[in-house]
Amino acid sequence: MNISQWFQDLLQQALNFLPHLVVGIIVFAAAVLLAKPASRWVEKKAAARIADPAITHLLVQVTLWGIIISGIVVGLEQVNFNVTGFVAGLGIAGLTVGFALQDITRNFVAGIILMTRKPFKIGDTVTIGSHSGAVLSINTRDTVIKTFDGETVILPNINVFTAAIVNQSELPYQRRTVKIRLGYAEDISRASQVFVDTLNSVDGVLANPPATVLVEQLGDSAVSLVARFWVDQTKHSVLKVHSDVVQSIKEIAEKEHIDLAHAIQVVKLQEGLETPALPDEK
Repeated sequence: MNISQWFQDLLQQALNFLPHLVVGIIVFAAAVLLAKPASRWVEKKAAARIADPAITHLLVQVTLWGIIISGIVVGLEQVNFNVTGFVAGLGIAGLTVGFALQDITRNFVAGIILMTRKPFKIGDTVTIGSHSGAVLSINTRDTVIKTFDGETVILPNINVFTAAIVNQSELPYQRRTVKIRLGYAEDISRASQVFVDTLNSVDGVLANPPATVLVEQLGDSAVSLVARFWVDQTKHSVLKVHSDVVQSIKEIAEKEHIDLAHAIQVVKLQEGLETPALPDEK
């Protein structure tokens, strides 16, 4: 084959390939141009029906990248690119890369499950493991909470998924407990009624469920009482109401001359024991 024939064959192949290339570029460009409007449309519809912004964000990202990837695949097929073989090759290489990226994958999957099951939402007050605070954001990789000390804690989703989660915002009412030590000489029935009346007088303590004061145990030097009351945390600060209850119990005990027993330690001294002499006295 001479150079002239080779050049003609190459030109013919280029002319045959050019329409497919143009179509592939048009398909890819159309996918890129369509991705943004489609993702905005999904965001608008999802925001109207789904209260959780994390789920909305996930749907928007899936729509955006799904259209772009589909455009890439269809565009490559127009130029007779072996997409199936390429994906298979990526699968083999992915086994190696997967071991290095397994933590990222686990966090991503855990994030999807958390967004689907929704054990908490943004703004909820939660305790996750040893961290307590308000949820700031839920991403596909991590969950961010702001602690009561004002610190921002970023928790990998796999740690959140495997930890015990306490959601204080799931139900509006929260029960609080205050322990009271009462002297043995005191009238338990009278003291309990005084404390119940005091609990009911504190602003923020709910009337229903009712506050209670019950005897817990007989200690070495005092009778242990347990005062339990409920607070609507959507209307009052739980910590503030708890503080007011403790203060009110102390004040009413002083006013009614109720003995709030202190811990007592008894020391017995025996007579007749010789005191050892100090070294410089010998």
